Amino acid sequence: MNQQAAASQKSRAEQETENEANRLRDQVQAALSVVATRSPDEVEALKTAADRIERAARDLSDAIRELAQQRRATEDS
Repeated sequence: MNQQAAASQKSRAEQETENEANRLRDQVQAALSVVATRSPDEVEALKTAADRIERAARDLSDAIRELAQQRRATEDS
């Protein structure tokens, strides 16, 4: 089965969870780049990276909870 066919079989909650996980991974990668780069703006860049990671992690946890609720509802029906 190709990726597109597999993606079309995912529920909205599954897609959202995957998207949020990818966004968090991207934010962590960006933060690692900031850590490796020393610049006059380093402190602000680090704070910004921390804020973005915090938001992305919160969004991912919300998406995972929504997916869990969806799966529980599916099991109960």
